[in-house]
Amino acid sequence: MKRFIFTVLAVAALTSGCSIITPVNPWEKGNLAKPSMTFEDGPLEARFAEHIYGSKENSSGGSGVGGGGCGCN
Repeated sequence: MKRFIFTVLAVAALTSGCSIITPVNPWEKGNLAKPSMTFEDGPLEARFAEHIYGSKENSSGGSGVGGGGCGCN
């Protein structure tokens, strides 16, 4: 019985915690589009990361539009 009550309270806490999250307002989206918010540091860093990924996977392509290292499109 204690486990059931704990489970109900945990679900209630998680549900009420998720209701606090609000969507981003249109005037706040400019802050998220700044270059400092990207995962890559720049074009050189992105090219280096792509080179390492291609070396590890032993294939080319697949990260852009169409096609992959297997030759299928």
